[in-house]
Amino acid sequence: MLASYFYHKMNTSKLPVIVCLHGLLGSSEDWSGCTELLTDYPLLCIDLPGHGLSQHLHCDDFKMCCDQISHVLRHHIPSQAPIVLLGYSLGARIFMNGLARNHFNAFNIKLLICESGHFGLKSDEQKRQRFSQDYAWAARFTNEALETVLDDWYQQPVFQSLSQMQRNALINKRLKNVGTSVASTLMATTLAKQDYLLDLLKNSNIPIHCICGEKDNKFKQLNEYSGLPYSFIHQAGHNAHIDDPQAFTNIVKSNVSALWLDAN
Repeated sequence: MLASYFYHKMNTSKLPVIVCLHGLLGSSEDWSGCTELLTDYPLLCIDLPGHGLSQHLHCDDFKMCCDQISHVLRHHIPSQAPIVLLGYSLGARIFMNGLARNHFNAFNIKLLICESGHFGLKSDEQKRQRFSQDYAWAARFTNEALETVLDDWYQQPVFQSLSQMQRNALINKRLKNVGTSVASTLMATTLAKQDYLLDLLKNSNIPIHCICGEKDNKFKQLNEYSGLPYSFIHQAGHNAHIDDPQAFTNIVKSNVSALWLDAN
């Protein structure tokens, strides 16, 4: 079973369990700044296959990964307890896939919050290009020194808002990873293999709220054109929940509170 960490456990207020998924190269530790600010809520953070204490596990595709997550949810969360899904980057895409493809129908999902989550590529040509790019990264993660690959990884345009100090800190943090495990997860969940999910998500009966950093131009534009409700965090980049956990958790709490007021 995937490694997981349950903070604040189940309380008696009947508030939802917030289930957190990190991005590629991350782990449950990435949510530490948020867990300290969400003490009113039970919080379940999961290490994705190939990451954290789940490094020894792998997934073949989105469906398998969603099944692994479902196993963790059944183990920790009582039947029909309300759940809020909170995902960053790859974690957001996995939750999007699970919601759009009905992989989480057995659970009482009340809300999906996506940070820097891509809805999918529309054209076959875009998917071919992305597959080629991700395949090249996977080969590097498999065959080269991890520090060398990470140094180039965090030079990508999506991370352009990082200072050199922030970039170095991320690289040092990500050196806990195993390159072959990262490569396996990257190719199993590449954006090239993801369907375009926006229309399915917009037609879902589960509310969705998107979050991105003000400096994350790519995802700010994607969110603006999606037609879904979204918020952006001032002076934050691609990884907004680490750049400004207070502003990030304020948005999370605001959306959860609004949902609960409507429901009651």
